[in-house]
Amino acid sequence: MTAEASETTTSPLIDLSADPFDLFHVWMKEAEAAEPNDPNAMTLATVSPEGRPDARIVLLKGADRDGFTFFTNLESRKGRELAATPAAALLFHWKSLRRQIRIEGPVFPVTTEEADVYFASRRRMSQLGAIASDQSRPLADRAIFERRLEEVEAKYDGKPVPRPANWSGFRMRPERFEFWQDRPYRLHDRAVWVFRGPGAWDVTRLYP
Repeated sequence: MTAEASETTTSPLIDLSADPFDLFHVWMKEAEAAEPNDPNAMTLATVSPEGRPDARIVLLKGADRDGFTFFTNLESRKGRELAATPAAALLFHWKSLRRQIRIEGPVFPVTTEEADVYFASRRRMSQLGAIASDQSRPLADRAIFERRLEEVEAKYDGKPVPRPANWSGFRMRPERFEFWQDRPYRLHDRAVWVFRGPGAWDVTRLYP
């Protein structure tokens, strides 16, 4: 959409009567039809032990009323930060739709069974890479990693690749949703849902 088009196209206002999980899934479905790549890509923000914010893009692998799930090496920077401070913020930005959703809440480890099931669903080379990589650690030469990958590939040739113990996932249970929709002249529409108890949310429209 061009800048000129954005000034003449008015999107509907966000429905404050909607359930935030239902609204998320509506927007995600529309993103899946509109985004050219990875509509499930999200910014994951964590906090270092020193209190410094840290953010990166990861892929959402599950979303229901139990929470939003993603997977990683537990010894990576984000894995260590989430173990120390089990809370996070997520940000979905769909440029083609001019929308974003911000979500905040506590984070919990997924079960061993969930981690096993998802790991088994990954492409084989991704499984091998998870074993070969010391994610987030210094790498003196790319050739070292490639050689390790070849060794792991040879070790499991013709065999199932087991999930390494340091590879698992997290589930964030939302306590706050903020939906943002572009509108002409930067008079955007924003609405926030704050969790107050089982099935109970305080809903407020915000100034742009």
